[in-house]
Amino acid sequence: MENWIEEELVLKSDTVKLIPLEKTHRDGLLKAASDGKLWELWYTSVPSAANIDAYIETALNQKAQGLEYPFTVFDVNTDTIIGCTRFYTLQPEHRRLEIGYTWYAQSYQRTGVNTHCKYLLLQYAFEQLNCIAVQIVTNWFNLKSREAIARLGAKQDGILRNHRINRDGSFRDTVVFSITETEWMSVKKTLNYKMAYYS
Repeated sequence: MENWIEEELVLKSDTVKLIPLEKTHRDGLLKAASDGKLWELWYTSVPSAANIDAYIETALNQKAQGLEYPFTVFDVNTDTIIGCTRFYTLQPEHRRLEIGYTWYAQSYQRTGVNTHCKYLLLQYAFEQLNCIAVQIVTNWFNLKSREAIARLGAKQDGILRNHRINRDGSFRDTVVFSITETEWMSVKKTLNYKMAYYS
């Protein structure tokens, strides 16, 4: 189960391309995060110039340990880096994983990019890895993220109160959503419809 996910996995649609995160993506990621100064949103974990190197290093270390699989998101039409996402909490023995650490440059939010990315990730998880469930979580205060996750067709499982301690010492409530293996066919149909008519 060591190589549950392909070593050089690339996922692509006619809108986005997800390729494995590399150190060489540093400047492109920083430029994307600067579009909207996303690091200023206290309830997200978007890198800034102050922590971009540590952000990438941590993600790559987690990948090396088989715990995560981080992707850099590219706009297919411009070949520009527009954000990040990843598989994490990989549990091949239970055929489960989470999708998260997702962010996009502000100008790409609410454009259909998230729908395309999540479709590619979910399709791979359910159709290649044979997952029985995929979990997506977000901060209680991240209303945009909660709405985006629900629009995908994920169902809210619950809220983990005081789930984590934030960097400033405050407590984070985490909203947990998931899509199960039996729901994937309906979710896939809905996402295909959205990508065809609204992207």
